[in-house]
Amino acid sequence: MKPGPRNAITDVEGLLVGNASDAGLKSGVSVVLCERPFAAGVHVMGGAPGSRETELLAPDRHVQEVDAIFLSGGSAFGLDAGSGIADGLREAGRGFQVGTVRVPIVPGAILFDLLNGGDKAWRVNPYSALGRRALAAASEDFAIGTAGAGTGATTLDLKGGLGTASAVISGGYAVGALAAVNAVGSAVQQGQPNFWAAPFEMDGEFGGLGAASSVDPHAEPRLWPALQEPGANTTIAVVATDAQLSQAQATRIAVAAHDGLARSLVPSHTLFDGDIVFAIATGARRLKESSADVLRIGHASAACLSRAVARGVYSAEKAANDATPTWKVRFGGG
Repeated sequence: MKPGPRNAITDVEGLLVGNASDAGLKSGVSVVLCERPFAAGVHVMGGAPGSRETELLAPDRHVQEVDAIFLSGGSAFGLDAGSGIADGLREAGRGFQVGTVRVPIVPGAILFDLLNGGDKAWRVNPYSALGRRALAAASEDFAIGTAGAGTGATTLDLKGGLGTASAVISGGYAVGALAAVNAVGSAVQQGQPNFWAAPFEMDGEFGGLGAASSVDPHAEPRLWPALQEPGANTTIAVVATDAQLSQAQATRIAVAAHDGLARSLVPSHTLFDGDIVFAIATGARRLKESSADVLRIGHASAACLSRAVARGVYSAEKAANDATPTWKVRFGGG
């Protein structure tokens, strides 16, 4: 297994990512799309999820492909990002055909960033416009860290962010992940600069520090710093592959990918997080060994997601009125 040329989810050929951010709002939107509809699945393991059209992704549903998936800040207000993206896709002639009408299928998930020091006193919900902007910005190359849905994200002890990673595995399949990291837990090992995801790091992508030399595996996790409140969290993510998967197989990939959150955030999947992982498959490569290939893709998705989480926190940039320090400020002198 090795990283793709961009070390990004867009190493899955055909995928694009668009980000839109508002520095004053301290929030934003990220969208993943392809030139044509793709199979997708989802799995929810957090106790406080917020989502749009996730029920549509169950394997027994009528519609078996979607047009885009979005990740957004803004808590429930951020669900409106999906409307802006759907409006833009409809104008482009995209969507599920129903008679003479096209209806874009745009599932998504939100994270809570309403207490992060940004200006939330809007009169008109800003997320539909941010969704449109993110769609218009879709590209193979995109910013990580304090960008898109990760613009105002926080973790237990550090500023969160938007992260991505990729891998090429046996059989030539490309796998990638995109994560907006806003967790109750911590991405670093018990207050040290080392990341929980260290065993999965490739090419020093988040500092090359390795695992910490002293970690107490029996220590209870720290909770609720002064600037954070219960329920004000969630890590949301998309994993992707160029393999040809059914909606049922994509759902199993989403289930497997959640292991990547458990390996990179401590604690994870709590009652106060809304952890959601989407899995998408562009279908460019036929499976050679169906069951074995799905297993390998699931494992690689989890590993990529761990790396994406760490990269999101590692890449975050300092901004005005931040509620938590960035990794660079706290550990790297940034």
